[in-house]
Amino acid sequence: MLKCDFGNLHREVELLEAGGAKMLHLDVMDGHFVPNLSYGAMVIERLRELTELPFEAHLMISEPTRYLDDFLKAGCNLLTFHLEVMPDPRPLMERIHEKGALAGLAINPKTPVEALEPYLDEFDVALVMSVEPGFGGQKFMPSALGKLQWLRSRLKPGKFASVDGGIDLETITDAAVSGANIFVVGSAIFEAGDYGQAISKLTNRARVPNSG
Repeated sequence: MLKCDFGNLHREVELLEAGGAKMLHLDVMDGHFVPNLSYGAMVIERLRELTELPFEAHLMISEPTRYLDDFLKAGCNLLTFHLEVMPDPRPLMERIHEKGALAGLAINPKTPVEALEPYLDEFDVALVMSVEPGFGGQKFMPSALGKLQWLRSRLKPGKFASVDGGIDLETITDAAVSGANIFVVGSAIFEAGDYGQAISKLTNRARVPNSG
Protein backbone atom coordinates (compact mmCIF):
# COMPACT_ATOMS: atom_id res chain seq x y z
CA MET A 1 0.00 0.00 0.00
CA LEU A 2 3.02 2.30 0.09
CA LYS A 3 2.41 3.46 -3.49
CA CYS A 4 -1.36 3.88 -3.23
CA ASP A 5 -3.31 7.14 -3.31
CA PHE A 6 -3.45 8.00 0.39
CA GLY A 7 -5.93 10.78 -0.36
CA ASN A 8 -8.48 8.19 -1.48
CA LEU A 9 -7.80 5.07 0.57
CA HIS A 10 -11.40 3.88 0.56
CA ARG A 11 -11.49 3.79 -3.24
CA GLU A 12 -8.05 2.17 -3.43
CA VAL A 13 -9.15 -0.67 -1.17
CA GLU A 14 -12.29 -1.17 -3.24
CA LEU A 15 -10.28 -1.33 -6.46
CA LEU A 16 -7.75 -3.77 -5.02
CA GLU A 17 -10.41 -6.05 -3.62
CA ALA A 18 -12.40 -6.00 -6.86
CA GLY A 19 -9.18 -6.63 -8.79
CA GLY A 20 -8.43 -9.84 -6.94
CA ALA A 21 -5.84 -8.81 -4.35
CA LYS A 22 -5.40 -11.58 -1.78
CA MET A 23 -3.95 -9.51 1.06
CA LEU A 24 -3.07 -5.91 1.87
CA HIS A 25 0.57 -5.37 2.81
CA LEU A 26 0.83 -2.36 5.12
CA ASP A 27 4.26 -0.77 5.41
CA VAL A 28 4.80 0.77 8.83
CA MET A 29 7.91 2.96 9.05
CA ASP A 30 9.27 4.86 12.03
CA GLY A 31 11.93 7.14 10.54
CA HIS A 32 14.53 5.31 12.64
CA PHE A 33 14.92 1.73 11.43
CA VAL A 34 14.26 3.08 7.94
CA PRO A 35 14.78 6.70 6.79
CA ASN A 36 11.11 7.36 6.16
CA LEU A 37 7.77 7.72 7.97
CA SER A 38 4.48 6.21 6.89
CA TYR A 39 1.44 5.49 9.08
CA GLY A 40 0.53 3.64 12.22
CA ALA A 41 -2.13 1.50 13.83
CA MET A 42 -4.81 4.20 13.80
CA VAL A 43 -4.85 4.32 9.99
CA ILE A 44 -4.87 0.53 9.77
CA GLU A 45 -7.78 0.35 12.21
CA ARG A 46 -9.86 2.56 9.93
CA LEU A 47 -8.86 0.51 6.89
CA ARG A 48 -10.01 -2.60 8.73
CA GLU A 49 -13.56 -1.23 8.60
CA LEU A 50 -13.46 -1.17 4.78
CA THR A 51 -12.59 -4.76 3.90
CA GLU A 52 -12.31 -8.33 5.13
CA LEU A 53 -9.09 -8.93 3.19
CA PRO A 54 -6.23 -10.21 5.37
CA PHE A 55 -3.84 -7.51 6.57
CA GLU A 56 -0.09 -7.89 6.88
CA ALA A 57 1.57 -5.21 8.97
CA HIS A 58 5.21 -5.02 7.85
CA LEU A 59 6.81 -3.38 10.88
CA MET A 60 9.89 -1.59 9.62
CA ILE A 61 10.38 -0.14 13.08
CA SER A 62 13.01 -0.33 15.80
CA GLU A 63 10.66 -1.34 18.63
CA PRO A 64 8.08 -3.81 17.32
CA THR A 65 7.47 -5.24 20.80
CA ARG A 66 6.38 -1.86 22.09
CA TYR A 67 3.66 -1.42 19.48
CA LEU A 68 2.63 -5.01 18.86
CA ASP A 69 -0.68 -4.87 20.72
CA ASP A 70 -1.72 -1.72 18.83
CA PHE A 71 -1.42 -3.49 15.48
CA LEU A 72 -3.15 -6.60 16.73
CA LYS A 73 -6.07 -4.52 18.02
CA ALA A 74 -6.17 -2.72 14.67
CA GLY A 75 -7.05 -6.02 13.02
CA CYS A 76 -3.80 -7.25 11.47
CA ASN A 77 -3.72 -10.95 10.66
CA LEU A 78 0.01 -11.26 9.95
CA LEU A 79 2.65 -9.22 11.74
CA THR A 80 6.08 -9.16 10.17
CA PHE A 81 9.06 -7.61 11.92
CA HIS A 82 12.77 -7.48 11.14
CA LEU A 83 15.37 -9.84 12.49
CA GLU A 84 17.86 -6.95 12.45
CA VAL A 85 16.10 -5.28 15.42
CA MET A 86 15.51 -8.43 17.52
CA PRO A 87 18.51 -10.38 18.85
CA ASP A 88 16.08 -13.14 19.81
CA PRO A 89 12.79 -12.94 17.89
CA ARG A 90 11.23 -15.99 19.55
CA PRO A 91 9.43 -14.22 22.43
CA LEU A 92 7.78 -11.75 20.07
CA MET A 93 6.71 -14.50 17.67
CA GLU A 94 5.25 -16.41 20.62
CA ARG A 95 3.25 -13.36 21.67
CA ILE A 96 1.91 -12.94 18.15
CA HIS A 97 0.83 -16.58 18.04
CA GLU A 98 -0.77 -16.36 21.48
CA LYS A 99 -2.94 -13.54 20.15
CA GLY A 100 -4.12 -15.71 17.27
CA ALA A 101 -2.16 -13.99 14.50
CA LEU A 102 0.59 -15.19 12.19
CA ALA A 103 4.23 -14.18 12.66
CA GLY A 104 6.53 -13.08 9.88
CA LEU A 105 10.29 -12.57 10.10
CA ALA A 106 11.94 -10.26 7.57
CA ILE A 107 15.55 -9.80 6.53
CA ASN A 108 17.20 -6.89 4.74
CA PRO A 109 19.32 -7.36 1.59
CA LYS A 110 22.58 -7.29 3.55
CA THR A 111 21.46 -9.91 6.07
CA PRO A 112 22.45 -13.47 5.15
CA VAL A 113 19.46 -15.78 4.79
CA GLU A 114 21.21 -18.32 7.02
CA ALA A 115 20.39 -16.02 9.94
CA LEU A 116 16.82 -17.33 9.68
CA GLU A 117 17.83 -20.96 10.24
CA PRO A 118 17.36 -21.07 14.04
CA TYR A 119 13.77 -19.87 13.61
CA LEU A 120 12.52 -22.03 10.74
CA ASP A 121 10.03 -23.74 13.03
CA GLU A 122 8.93 -20.52 14.70
CA PHE A 123 7.77 -18.12 11.98
CA ASP A 124 4.89 -18.58 9.55
CA VAL A 125 6.33 -16.36 6.82
CA ALA A 126 9.90 -15.47 5.93
CA LEU A 127 10.04 -12.12 4.13
CA VAL A 128 13.05 -11.54 1.90
CA MET A 129 13.61 -7.87 1.10
CA SER A 130 14.68 -7.52 -2.52
CA VAL A 131 15.26 -3.77 -2.11
CA GLU A 132 16.51 -1.64 0.74
CA PRO A 133 13.48 -1.07 3.00
CA GLY A 134 11.93 2.35 3.35
CA PHE A 135 11.00 3.51 -0.13
CA GLY A 136 8.80 2.27 -2.96
CA GLY A 137 9.71 2.06 -6.63
CA GLN A 138 13.20 0.55 -6.25
CA LYS A 139 14.84 -1.93 -8.61
CA PHE A 140 14.76 -5.63 -7.74
CA MET A 141 18.01 -7.05 -6.32
CA PRO A 142 18.78 -10.45 -7.93
CA SER A 143 20.62 -11.53 -4.77
CA ALA A 144 17.18 -12.20 -3.28
CA LEU A 145 16.74 -15.19 -5.59
CA GLY A 146 19.45 -17.21 -3.87
CA LYS A 147 17.83 -16.50 -0.51
CA LEU A 148 14.48 -17.70 -1.78
CA GLN A 149 16.09 -20.88 -3.09
CA TRP A 150 17.68 -21.49 0.29
CA LEU A 151 14.29 -21.08 1.98
CA ARG A 152 12.54 -23.31 -0.55
CA SER A 153 14.86 -26.19 0.34
CA ARG A 154 14.25 -25.80 4.08
CA LEU A 155 10.74 -24.55 4.77
CA LYS A 156 8.27 -27.15 5.96
CA PRO A 157 4.73 -27.44 4.56
CA GLY A 158 2.54 -24.63 5.79
CA LYS A 159 5.39 -22.12 5.87
CA PHE A 160 5.69 -19.36 3.28
CA ALA A 161 8.48 -17.44 1.55
CA SER A 162 7.60 -13.86 0.72
CA VAL A 163 9.51 -11.36 -1.42
CA ASP A 164 9.16 -7.59 -1.20
CA GLY A 165 10.63 -4.99 -3.53
CA GLY A 166 10.79 -4.44 -7.26
CA ILE A 167 8.30 -7.18 -8.07
CA ASP A 168 6.80 -6.67 -11.53
CA LEU A 169 6.07 -8.61 -14.72
CA GLU A 170 9.80 -8.93 -15.39
CA THR A 171 10.86 -10.22 -11.96
CA ILE A 172 7.92 -12.14 -10.52
CA THR A 173 8.54 -15.35 -12.48
CA ASP A 174 12.16 -15.64 -11.35
CA ALA A 175 11.04 -15.04 -7.78
CA ALA A 176 8.36 -17.73 -8.08
CA VAL A 177 10.72 -20.26 -9.65
CA SER A 178 13.19 -19.55 -6.83
CA GLY A 179 10.59 -20.42 -4.21
CA ALA A 180 8.52 -17.36 -3.33
CA ASN A 181 4.82 -17.96 -2.84
CA ILE A 182 3.84 -14.54 -1.47
CA PHE A 183 4.62 -11.51 -3.62
CA VAL A 184 4.47 -7.95 -2.31
CA VAL A 185 3.70 -5.71 -5.28
CA GLY A 186 3.47 -1.92 -5.28
CA SER A 187 4.31 0.09 -8.38
CA ALA A 188 3.40 -2.67 -10.84
CA ILE A 189 -0.20 -2.45 -9.60
CA PHE A 190 -0.63 1.15 -8.51
CA GLU A 191 0.94 2.59 -11.65
CA ALA A 192 -1.27 0.43 -13.88
CA GLY A 193 -4.46 1.82 -15.31
CA ASP A 194 -6.45 -1.28 -14.37
CA TYR A 195 -5.60 -2.93 -11.03
CA GLY A 196 -7.49 -6.11 -11.87
CA GLN A 197 -5.69 -6.57 -15.16
CA ALA A 198 -2.33 -5.92 -13.51
CA ILE A 199 -3.02 -8.43 -10.73
CA SER A 200 -4.19 -11.03 -13.25
CA LYS A 201 -1.06 -10.67 -15.37
CA LEU A 202 1.20 -10.86 -12.33
CA THR A 203 -0.62 -13.92 -11.03
CA ASN A 204 -0.21 -15.69 -14.35
CA ARG A 205 3.50 -14.91 -14.42
CA ALA A 206 3.87 -16.26 -10.88
CA ARG A 207 2.35 -19.63 -11.71
CA VAL A 208 5.10 -22.22 -11.95
CA PRO A 209 4.89 -26.02 -11.66
CA ASN A 210 4.85 -27.25 -8.06
CA SER A 211 5.05 -23.68 -6.73
CA GLY A 212 2.35 -24.28 -4.10
